[in-house]
Amino acid sequence: MRVLQKTREDKGMLLEVALPLALAIIMFSLGFGLTFADFGRVFSLPRAVLTGILMQVVALPVVAFVLVSLTSLPPGLALGVMILSFCPGGVTSSILTKLAGGTVALSITLTAVVSLLSVLTVPALVGWSTDYFLGSAAPELNVTAIGMSMFVITAVPVMIGVLLRFVAPAFADRHEGKVSLVALVLFVIMVAAALADNWAMFAANLGTLAPVLIGLNAVLLLLGVVVARVVGLSGADGLCISVEMAVQNATLGITVAGMVAAVAGIPEYAVPSAVYGITMFVVTIPGVFLLRLIFGKT
Repeated sequence: MRVLQKTREDKGMLLEVALPLALAIIMFSLGFGLTFADFGRVFSLPRAVLTGILMQVVALPVVAFVLVSLTSLPPGLALGVMILSFCPGGVTSSILTKLAGGTVALSITLTAVVSLLSVLTVPALVGWSTDYFLGSAAPELNVTAIGMSMFVITAVPVMIGVLLRFVAPAFADRHEGKVSLVALVLFVIMVAAALADNWAMFAANLGTLAPVLIGLNAVLLLLGVVVARVVGLSGADGLCISVEMAVQNATLGITVAGMVAAVAGIPEYAVPSAVYGITMFVVTIPGVFLLRLIFGKT
């Protein structure tokens, strides 16, 4: 019994270190592919950038909340879906945007800006949603501490990556592919670990959770293009915003879920992010090509 308890404690300590470290490396890989000009594009493409930011920070959580409210997900998984919806776009969104014929420069800018904004938005929204969905069972949260932790493991690595590219562009060009590969491997490991640690919860609720996440993905893809067209943006900008909304930083969702639970191992709140880390590619890749056929790039 003592051996089993010690094994669980060791596993918990390992995950407490491994999850934030993995996320920090992934965020560094994001910054390593950015330049200061990517942030300056906020001023050269104000309408497209502002639309993308509002769609990610405001519309995405609203859509997630509506979908979750219409289902019978357990409170912990419902909270997990909301945590996922608060996260910025994933590091692969620019690749998918390029494949879809979207505006890659806009994608890079939105990922960069919303990732930095998430240091402020995610802790506040997580605090509200934890109280709403868990009620009296909600763990005591220190929103400020979560914000500071996120700053250290997301914003700081991004800025280090940007600065390194600025001072050593040739070095960055040579090694960007390797860093991105490491980030991809860590992403896969984190998704697998979250599912393995909560397999019983995942299997029992897959029939309800999967339709919610797939439906969320599909609605976000369509909403991004429609809203972009309504505000007068090009089809390429609309495809970019769709991808940015549909491809979330699942690794951040898993890590934030661990901050909320503050227990050994990976909590059930992380399951939606882990599942979405798989389904978002299954839905988004064919989805954006279909939208491109319907709406076009102009």
